Amino acid sequence: MAAKQTPPLVSTSEFATLKQIRFLRSLQRLRLSGQLLFAPPHKQPWSLHLHLGSIIYATGGTHPVRRWYRNLAAYCPKIPTYSAALQRDLVNIDFKNCWEYQLLELWVRQQRITREQAAKMIRAVIGEVLFDLAQATTVTNQIQREQSLSTKLVLIEIEGAIADVQPLWQAWQDAHLSEYSPNLSPVIKHPDELRRRASPEVYHALNTLLDGQYTLRDLALRQQWNVVELTRSLLPYLRLGSVELTTIPDLPVPSPMRVSGSGTLSTTTTTDSNKPLVACVDDSLWVIRTMEKVIAAAGYRFIGVDNALRAIPMLLGKKPDLIFLDLVMPNVNGYEICTQLRKLSCFRTTPIVILTGKDGTSDRIQAKLVGASDFLSKPLDARKLLSVLHKHLKQGVISH
Repeated sequence: MAAKQTPPLVSTSEFATLKQIRFLRSLQRLRLSGQLLFAPPHKQPWSLHLHLGSIIYATGGTHPVRRWYRNLAAYCPKIPTYSAALQRDLVNIDFKNCWEYQLLELWVRQQRITREQAAKMIRAVIGEVLFDLAQATTVTNQIQREQSLSTKLVLIEIEGAIADVQPLWQAWQDAHLSEYSPNLSPVIKHPDELRRRASPEVYHALNTLLDGQYTLRDLALRQQWNVVELTRSLLPYLRLGSVELTTIPDLPVPSPMRVSGSGTLSTTTTTDSNKPLVACVDDSLWVIRTMEKVIAAAGYRFIGVDNALRAIPMLLGKKPDLIFLDLVMPNVNGYEICTQLRKLSCFRTTPIVILTGKDGTSDRIQAKLVGASDFLSKPLDARKLLSVLHKHLKQGVISH
């Protein structure tokens, strides 16, 4: 069970005067190069890579992988993020040396993203790390001068990075949110109390969104909303106790392809073209990772799509034998995608299963009306997932 995070006790509203931030400013004046580690007690340290007093990249702390995926989706939306796609690229880098930065460098070199996209993402990642670092009450620091990144996609001046974060920090303090971390996940603790206190529209929205899979930062991106405004909107329900903030784990680190004894590369997802291909369209990388693990272990091929706007072109290109569609996604929902797919001759008989965190009768009726073949509730259960998988693939409903 998720445990409530101990609130930080930082009280000052002046971001630039905080001890950790003042220390960083001193390093810019010293034009230091190397790796700077900030270690809070009993937690993962933050790591800042510096070159002559400017920041090359930042990582570590709470949810480094979740942070990377979130900002990748925001700034490089055309990069596929399901494991099999990343595994191929991870083979071409030194995985142990800041793999997330090296992937950006690889994609810039391959012209799959622009240097400007990489720079915007790096700046956003650094901003999140500095915000989290400022919320820490006790940290020790260590400088490793010999360890730094050889490639420098962009150099962010420390003063500029501080200036980027200052408005968000100030807004967070002004909204009386200083006791909360944006890395926490809101969940409904007392649904009956929430139903009494909130309007039907608000209750339905919260009941749909607050499923314990996303942090405040994740939800802000999903809803295309400022994280301060989103968190402030939850504050009345947090104070009543009907909603609480809990810790959730980071997403798993993607692993590179394995090299077999013959020197060939292999992935966890089978590449046998005779095996049925299963697709999952869900903006939750956790759901995609979970589904990929189960489906690959069952011997099927898998493709994940975490951007609903790219779903139909991707599915047309791959023509999967079974499609899982998340019900609630930004910009477009699973019903709309299902309706569009059923209008295409190649998907008229393809099994389409709607995924939802709220298994209601009205949702099931709506799913049938738009042509969905089945309905699967979240959180995902491996046995139920395999049961649905085998049910539809054994029926021989293959679209091509």
